[in-house]
Amino acid sequence: MKRLNYLFAAFAIIAFSAFSVIKSQDWKIGEDYSIKFTSKDPSGVFRGLKGNISFDEKNLATSKFDMTIDVASINTGNGMKNTHAKSEKWFDAEKYPVIKFTSSEITSTATGYQAKGTLEIHGVKKDIVLPFTFQKNDTGGVFTSSFDINRLDYNINIAEPAHGASVVTVDISVPVTK
Repeated sequence: MKRLNYLFAAFAIIAFSAFSVIKSQDWKIGEDYSIKFTSKDPSGVFRGLKGNISFDEKNLATSKFDMTIDVASINTGNGMKNTHAKSEKWFDAEKYPVIKFTSSEITSTATGYQAKGTLEIHGVKKDIVLPFTFQKNDTGGVFTSSFDINRLDYNINIAEPAHGASVVTVDISVPVTK
């Protein structure tokens, strides 16, 4: 009888462990994050970053980014340009109030990591790959990324494709804590 109990206990442990969920570390976004954009003409920053970051470098299969940026938080350093950027001609902040990125897969690369997912700007969704690094520190870590996007791919001011530059470089630094 004891042998049967041990066998049942071993079977139960194996069965329940098969259904246990391994979860990534959830991170809290620090206040001193930075989202900068630069090109030949428009340059500036966005504030209003919100979202959920679940990331574990030892378990990338359960890692995920689900982030938004408040379009109306754009700051070019020039009030007239800010108003123009929020208008229907450019971002149309009233109709499309957020820029959204949701990852579908995170993998490691030779230089860090990459997040495959969907970037939605101005109502247009595109699958993209965002390269990034993660540096741990005593209190959490810092995610950094730099990538180029073409505003014309997202129907931003397509009436004037030659106005300024169509390719914009985005540099992101997001400190996080546990």
